[in-house]
Amino acid sequence: LQKLWVMDLIEDKGLEAVASYCKELRELRVFPSEPDLDATNIPLTEQGLVFVSKGCRKLESVLYFCVQFTNAALFTIARKRPNLKCFRLCVIEPFAPDYKTNEPLDKGFKAIAEGCRDLRRLSVSGLLSDKAFKYIGKHAKKVRMLSIAFAGDSDLMLHHLLSGCESLKKLEIRDCPFGDTALLEHAAKLETMRSLWMSSCFVSFGACKLLSQKMPRLNVEVIDEHPPESRPESSPVERIYIYRTVA
Repeated sequence: LQKLWVMDLIEDKGLEAVASYCKELRELRVFPSEPDLDATNIPLTEQGLVFVSKGCRKLESVLYFCVQFTNAALFTIARKRPNLKCFRLCVIEPFAPDYKTNEPLDKGFKAIAEGCRDLRRLSVSGLLSDKAFKYIGKHAKKVRMLSIAFAGDSDLMLHHLLSGCESLKKLEIRDCPFGDTALLEHAAKLETMRSLWMSSCFVSFGACKLLSQKMPRLNVEVIDEHPPESRPESSPVERIYIYRTVA
């Protein structure tokens, strides 16, 4: 067995069995069985992924939905599976810290970025400060696709990523507190990427117009219920899709 897609009903014990018997496993995806999981009745925890990381030495790709996570688990995953090429952690509860220490997951994702040097795709979630993205920008030099939700403190988040992730081609961000400054300062970087998708951030309509004027080879699509003529330039837009033109 090289590829396993399961629901979280497998629980930690099921993943422990996978770790014991599926030594050829290369890809693991664990999806939520319910859209809104009850944290008091958790069908699996971070321990299930720790089991697989320890037991499946050929593991290269992970997609893992869970309610809570810890820095200690991320440390173990980074140490045991430095060969990871895809790591997508989806902590369902927004802004969820390390539930054992109540700290941000910054140091855990630093360990992932620093230890998994061949990482090509990364999705981060949980309580993360700008420091986490400083670490990612510094160490995740081969990451081509990056997804972020409910994370960061300020414009520094985007600054660290666009100035540090040299191989970045596709960036997806939602519900993060950055605004116009970082986007406009790193406009040239956007021309080297395939696309940038943002939703529910603090980028203004005026900044989108300025970006399209500054970088004519970029398509800047504002996806919003409000028509352009009735929108103040200072108001934040709902969604933005930025990509290179064909020419």
